[in-house]
Amino acid sequence: MPPLPSSTASAVQIQQFYDKGLAHASYAVRCGRQVVVIDPGRDPQPYYDFADEHEARIIAVIETHPHADFVSSHLEIADETEATIYCSKLVGAKYPHHAFDDGDRIKLGNVELHAINTPGHSPDSISILLLDELAQSRAVFTGDTLFVGDVGRPDLREDEAIGGHKREELAAQMYHSTRNKLMTLPGATKVYPAHGPGSLCGKTTSPDLDSTIAKELKTNYALQPMSQEEFIQVLLEDQPFVPKYFGHDVRLNKQGARGFEDSVRAVPHLSTATALEPGVLVIDTRPAARFRAGHLPGAINLQDGGKFETWLGSVVGPKELFYLLADSNIALDTVVRKTAKIGYEGSIKGALLAPASLPETAPTVDVAQVREHPEAFTIVDIRNHAEAKNQVFDNALVIPLPELRERAHEIPTDKPVLIHCAGGYRSAAGASIVQAALPGAEVLDLGEAITEFQKAAVH
Repeated sequence: MPPLPSSTASAVQIQQFYDKGLAHASYAVRCGRQVVVIDPGRDPQPYYDFADEHEARIIAVIETHPHADFVSSHLEIADETEATIYCSKLVGAKYPHHAFDDGDRIKLGNVELHAINTPGHSPDSISILLLDELAQSRAVFTGDTLFVGDVGRPDLREDEAIGGHKREELAAQMYHSTRNKLMTLPGATKVYPAHGPGSLCGKTTSPDLDSTIAKELKTNYALQPMSQEEFIQVLLEDQPFVPKYFGHDVRLNKQGARGFEDSVRAVPHLSTATALEPGVLVIDTRPAARFRAGHLPGAINLQDGGKFETWLGSVVGPKELFYLLADSNIALDTVVRKTAKIGYEGSIKGALLAPASLPETAPTVDVAQVREHPEAFTIVDIRNHAEAKNQVFDNALVIPLPELRERAHEIPTDKPVLIHCAGGYRSAAGASIVQAALPGAEVLDLGEAITEFQKAAVH
């Protein structure tokens, strides 16, 4: 994408890199022939390309916090370019780094980057303030502290393995970080967050990928006048689910991950004729129609799509081995690389093309029968709890997709089981999970037909 407009002198350039699948925004800040990279994704190549294009050198990588939803390439970039990694001393990082906390600064040509400790999403979160040559505040890179229209969720560090920090305590810290640090910045200061719409690091993120302090003060629900107690209550209600892989990625990012391409190349690729080991999970990434026409027994249909990484890390635990299937070499390479973006590539027991002939088929649903006699089915709504507050079918059993493998045994099987979500992607995965868990049951996927029932429910 073209450089973002900057209100700084022409010598400084801010480039945003956006990974739509993970709703992740990272940044390169260039002044002359020096570049600082902020919150890089797993693949470092875009940042190398940016530096090469401007005949510049990456001198520093800044991590605003140990990310939960993707694996960062900070260590790989540092090893490759001899850049210095900066993060808060509170991270307890296991890789070589310089502490970057309140009062610390990095000189970049005629501008400076200042650290601001802004705990709340995590206890070690920092924001990075860009000051021009006149010491005027021009931009702030807020990590997962302040989003456009939201603030970072405070409930991702409760596991003892990643700190044991209570959500109420972190929410209180977020209250002070926003009120005492970020909201005091000049209104014209540009806001560049680490995530956009659809990220599970927040709950109501705007579709806009940048903002200003003044705009956020006016429109962001979390920055409106309220007491600390009110803020904590508002922030904690209706937070989305926590994917299984989040804690794994926090630990991996504190350690520093191995190189992206090396990790991808290390994934075993198997022949289609290879006999798969019994009991090992099979993730079939083909489109739902092809999966229904034939698949391996017990396979889970996680279609390659816009949110493949998130759903893989929500359905599959970080210690589970699995096979990865696709219908072409290009598609297989794509899903392997997406798997590596969340640090799961080491769990791939084998990547292979789907065999031409597959034994299991899935029944198709008679939509007219569902419309006329919904009571003839056990209907399972696998949307998230907040979505399911607006029920499409009366008396549907709500089991969100991330919980389905663990809770499928709760589903009665005296009637055909009908799985639905909001648009069809999740129900393909859900129906395959339930069929694998309840092999004697008749399991149907309502798929995209759910949209007509949703319209009827509204009217």
